[in-house]
Amino acid sequence: MEISTSTAMTLPSQDQALRKAAKELEANFLAEMLKSAGVGKTPEAFGGGAGEDQFASFMRLEQARQMADQGGIGLAESLYHALKERMNDQ
Repeated sequence: MEISTSTAMTLPSQDQALRKAAKELEANFLAEMLKSAGVGKTPEAFGGGAGEDQFASFMRLEQARQMADQGGIGLAESLYHALKERMNDQ
């Protein structure tokens, strides 16, 4: 099977887009797990008040993105392969 030049050029960008989407989905999943675990919760004493509460979600998401960039829990890789397989079937 021969791949045309235009198709060959789009494959790496599609591959990167799939990897990026899978990693971001894993990061969002991890952020929700961190939230459930109480990460970023304002302490009762000496807390930052409403401002800290409002920005805690940003901190959790950034921590989760760092976790996903370091390999995460393997969810991104599984999602990537599932998405790639689905694209190949179409």
